[in-house]
Amino acid sequence: MEDKRSTYAGFTEARARANKKYIDKFAEIKVRVDPARREEIKAHAEAHGESVNGFITRAIDETIERDSGKE
Repeated sequence: MEDKRSTYAGFTEARARANKKYIDKFAEIKVRVDPARREEIKAHAEAHGESVNGFITRAIDETIERDSGKE
């Protein structure tokens, strides 16, 4: 992962280490969609008070639960 340093004056080395430690707990999955689809997904998530990541995670969880027959 490339090193992304903030130009924010209050962004300390300790904050950078804490951010990295947090991010390292997760795996990244990339999904490619056309720009119009991305805007549709973003608008839907925002309309339901979610982030795009939160919406996608919820959609995956609900689909796995449904496909497993555990309703």
